[in-house]
Amino acid sequence: MKQGIHPESYRFVVFKDMSNGISFLSRSTAPSKETIKWEDGNEYPLIKLEISNTSHPFYTGKNVLVDTAGRIDKFNKRYAKKA
Repeated sequence: MKQGIHPESYRFVVFKDMSNGISFLSRSTAPSKETIKWEDGNEYPLIKLEISNTSHPFYTGKNVLVDTAGRIDKFNKRYAKKA
């Protein structure tokens, strides 16, 4: 493994999923200007996430119904062979 390519400044950071409000504490080097008070009473930098494993359909098993039939019909109408 190459030496000197990994960051040395890992710190504790709170990640907050903005779609469902769930937060978790982890280590990261990501920069942040916001802070939040965590359950242990300490203040940590806050990283806001659009989606995480707690809200992603793959991990939760709740798939969003997509109108694929309309898309297929539109595709077939546009690119159908003309006899």
